[in-house]
Amino acid sequence: MKFNTKYISAFSLALALGLSSCDKDFEEINMNPNSPETVSSDLLLPNIIRSTTNEIAGSAWGTGNIVMQMTAKIQFTSEDRYNWGPSGDPYNNFYNSMRDLNNVILISGEANQQNYVGIAKIIRANLFSYMSDAYGDIPYSEAIQAKEGVNYPKFDTQESIYASILSELAEANTLLGSTSEQVSGDILFNGDIERWKMFANSLRLRILMRLSDRQDPSSAMQAILDNPSQSPIFTGIEDQAALQYLQDVPNQHPLYTTRSGSFDEYRLSEKMEGVLKDLDDPRLYAYAQPTNDSGAGIIGELDDYQGVPNGLADEEALAYSPSGDPAKGGSNFISRVGLLWSCSACTSLANPTGAQAMLMSYAELQFVLAEARERGFITTGTAEEYYMNGIKASFAYYKERYEMINLPQIAEKLDVADSYFTQADVAYTGTTDEKLSKIGTQKWLALFFTGLEGWYDWRRTNYPEILPGPAAYISSVPVRYMYPTSVQALNKQNYLDAIARQGEDAITTKVWWDVD
Repeated sequence: MKFNTKYISAFSLALALGLSSCDKDFEEINMNPNSPETVSSDLLLPNIIRSTTNEIAGSAWGTGNIVMQMTAKIQFTSEDRYNWGPSGDPYNNFYNSMRDLNNVILISGEANQQNYVGIAKIIRANLFSYMSDAYGDIPYSEAIQAKEGVNYPKFDTQESIYASILSELAEANTLLGSTSEQVSGDILFNGDIERWKMFANSLRLRILMRLSDRQDPSSAMQAILDNPSQSPIFTGIEDQAALQYLQDVPNQHPLYTTRSGSFDEYRLSEKMEGVLKDLDDPRLYAYAQPTNDSGAGIIGELDDYQGVPNGLADEEALAYSPSGDPAKGGSNFISRVGLLWSCSACTSLANPTGAQAMLMSYAELQFVLAEARERGFITTGTAEEYYMNGIKASFAYYKERYEMINLPQIAEKLDVADSYFTQADVAYTGTTDEKLSKIGTQKWLALFFTGLEGWYDWRRTNYPEILPGPAAYISSVPVRYMYPTSVQALNKQNYLDAIARQGEDAITTKVWWDVD
């Protein structure tokens, strides 16, 4: 058969033109709108804030409150006895979020949206600080650079990490407000740039105090306080960094959906009970519930609140009797954690919006300033004033939270009487060591459910006294986390270099800033 080459040539030309046209727009036509290659900063921020803040809140429940003997376990007591192995979180969670934070900085930096860049830098600095306090030396300068070919990042020293963190927070403070874009997706401060600046500078004060046994923080602290218009800090509980949970998933507070059995493993500790009762401190009613045996309901008398010692073996913890009578032992005779944090399966009074995830409170900042003034690091204000502000802020915060969830019986108890402040163990009197002990104890009380901050601060101050329980696996309180097994396996040489410099990868090895 003979083909008509005239028509074939015409067809070929048309086909070529068509293919050329298709090839020209190929990338545009074949982009999936439901799977974009880049995501805007306002879409990245909510999950970054939610996932990392929930990790911090979860660490308060599972470790922070326990190791600082604010709560104790009556079942599965390994954590309470310091039977700690390699810890995958916060390491894994935070490094996963670092990728998105770096994307926010890159995307918004190219668009000259410096408010987003500043916020991302503050979050990143806080996460690195939190991890370094937990583990010590960690990947920092080479972290999250796999696209640049860095698959085995080195571990930076804690000293160098903190120098960079402080620099980044100062830089973020300057960036914020330098451009005019409105910030969306900010579920922490709802786009309030001034509050982000307050958080950045309050964090700087926390970190400077953390390093104070290694480096004199005086000039840096005083510089922040001397320029409140440029370097604002929290001025009240309305400014503090606390994630407000909502009614619906995934934004309910995480304990709200916990199984009642899991919730009930954690109880008021004998240590916390003793300190609160000795001080006639009404935060007892906020932090714990009356025992089931008391029949008191929402609120009871002092004897209706009972704690359990930390560090008991499983059988002893589950059968513990506060009165010493074996017939009156067990969970019905030990107080649950307060209603603010309760699970929906535990009581009809539980509220998904009651607890907040606290990153840094105004009360904590005031205690930082009280210590700084007492130790002569700053000249602004008086130590007693900051100390009193911290105590009052803690009471006011819990009063507000219980009013919010419509439990006025508890809220009314938090109207603290003036006589509280005149007690010998509360009044700001005594030697410098006695005053620092009072600051440390009140700060410990206020740091209930604030991630691992109570543990980090205690490792520096040793206030209040925390002693291992009778069935503890080691004879001292842990002072760091062990690196995750994945790090040991996948980045072995850099891991080995880190522990050769830092010390054995053990929960008894102190980090660089912990010199006491």
